[in-house]
Amino acid sequence: MVAIFVDGDACPVKDETLRVAARHEVLVHLVSNQWLRGEANPLINRVVVERDKFDAADDWIAEHVVAHDIVITADIPLAKRCVEKGAAVLRPNGQPLDQNSIGMTSAVRDLNTHLRDTGMITGGPAPFRKEDRSRFLDKLETKIRAAKANAV
Repeated sequence: MVAIFVDGDACPVKDETLRVAARHEVLVHLVSNQWLRGEANPLINRVVVERDKFDAADDWIAEHVVAHDIVITADIPLAKRCVEKGAAVLRPNGQPLDQNSIGMTSAVRDLNTHLRDTGMITGGPAPFRKEDRSRFLDKLETKIRAAKANAV
């Protein structure tokens, strides 16, 4: 059975993910460092990890995800771990990450980290837009259908 894993602490598309998953009757693991409120639903597994352990949510997701699952995260190192296990990964802006794109995405992340550390870049990521949300919904729908077809 296909499952969706959401890196939930700062995810701007939690509600959208839950709506699409409910329509397809797909289990969602909402993983965070604190309890996230929401409706009680047997298709939503709220996982609260240790607050004091760095990357505890990432570690939980990486340990439980399997091939054909879907992971929603903006965290590139987590995305890389999940892609290596055969999972489909979507960033909240709808950008899919896979075997073909994760290497370049990781390299760009590392370069930007270095440029921020040296003061050459002082800004953060671009603001989240309506277009990002729309693209995310479209890509999530496609990923769920593909994952369900491959899981059969």
